[in-house]
Amino acid sequence: MRKASRLFEIIQILRLAAHPITAQQMAERLEVSERSIYRDIAALQAMRVPIEGERGIGYILRPGFHLPPLMFTPEETEAIVLGMALTKRTADRELREASGRVLDKIAAAVPGPLRDAIVSRSLYAWGRVAEPPEAIDFSMIRRAIRDEEKLDIDYVNEQRDETTRRIRPIAVIHYAEAEVVVGWCESRNGIRNFRVDRVSACRATGDHFRREGDRLRKLWVAGWETGKAV
Repeated sequence: MRKASRLFEIIQILRLAAHPITAQQMAERLEVSERSIYRDIAALQAMRVPIEGERGIGYILRPGFHLPPLMFTPEETEAIVLGMALTKRTADRELREASGRVLDKIAAAVPGPLRDAIVSRSLYAWGRVAEPPEAIDFSMIRRAIRDEEKLDIDYVNEQRDETTRRIRPIAVIHYAEAEVVVGWCESRNGIRNFRVDRVSACRATGDHFRREGDRLRKLWVAGWETGKAV
C-alpha cells in the first residue's frame, strides 16, 4: 500500500475506533511494519491531524476532527486528474477552462501527499483537441440537460436531408480516440507508446523502479516526438 493510501486508512481506523488503537494493530490491518505506522503517525501529526497517544499504549483521534470534504484516495485523485485532462481535449470551451480551475481548487484543499498526485501531472490524455462547433453552444446544451428543457435543432442526416427537430436533451458523450501506455522499454532501451487495445495480457513482476518516475516523465516530455507506437 502506498503511503498516501496508508495515511488515509490510518485516519479512517482512528475515526471509527471506540478505544486506543496500537501501532501493532494498525500494522496488522494494513500489512506493514510497526515502524511504518510510527512514521505515518508522525507525518499526520505534522499535518496537524489531532492524533494523541504513544508507543505501547495506543493512539486516538481527538474528538471533533473531521476529514475535509475534498479528502480523496490516491486512486480517486488520479481519476480526477485524468478526467480533467480528457476534458481539456473536448470541444466544450467552457468545460476546458473549468477543468484547470477544478485541479487548482483541489490541489489547494487536499493534504500534501494527495496534492502531489495532482501537481506531478503523471496522467495524460493524448490526441487532437476537438474544434468547437459553430452552430452549438455546449453551455446551453448542458444547461438544458440540467433544467430538462426541450430544444429545437436543425439537423442534416446522412442523406443530406435537413429537418428541424425538437429534442429532449439528456446527455453529452465525448469519445476519446484510444488509450496508450507510455513506458521505458527495457528491450528497446527507450520510451515507447503501447496501445492498450493491442495488449493481450498484463502481469505484475514484483520488481520496481523507485524514484525514477519523475526523471523518466521529464525525459518523455522532452522528446515527445520520439515516442513510437508498437
